[in-house]
Amino acid sequence: MTTTIQLSKSIQEALKVLEIENQAIKDLIVNIEKNQSKAFESAIELLLNCKGKIVVTGMGKSGHIGSKIAATFASTGSPSFFVHPAELSHGDFGMLSKEDIMLALSFSGETDELKKVLTSIKRSGLKLISITGKEDSTLSGNSDVALFIKIEKEACPLNLAPT
Repeated sequence: MTTTIQLSKSIQEALKVLEIENQAIKDLIVNIEKNQSKAFESAIELLLNCKGKIVVTGMGKSGHIGSKIAATFASTGSPSFFVHPAELSHGDFGMLSKEDIMLALSFSGETDELKKVLTSIKRSGLKLISITGKEDSTLSGNSDVALFIKIEKEACPLNLAPT
């Protein structure tokens, strides 16, 4: 005898979101294998050979994700911290050294606060790795290594929270 379980609308919606997130991860794997393997490998080499700190920056939701990335790096033994891009242009460059690597996150690659500090990052001699959704963005064009994340569909039904 087979019993059918009726799932609530909330559970159905939660499963739908998880399925979209799952597909985004599968798409990312294919993207790295087919299109981004050299860039991904270059980013890994820069991070593994970093003699200083990994300094992560990003604005808005990208900043929140960046903060988590910095915390994960620190937890796994790589000195790392997050710095808000607006704070960089208000004195926080003093926390950085030439041995550091910047990791900048911006879906558009055109975030004003990040664009304002690109010249200072380059002038400081810091290596810059970017993660963005736009290959032809200002951020990717100014990066030593640019990684592209293409999102086919946001998992958030309101299209507000990043996938």
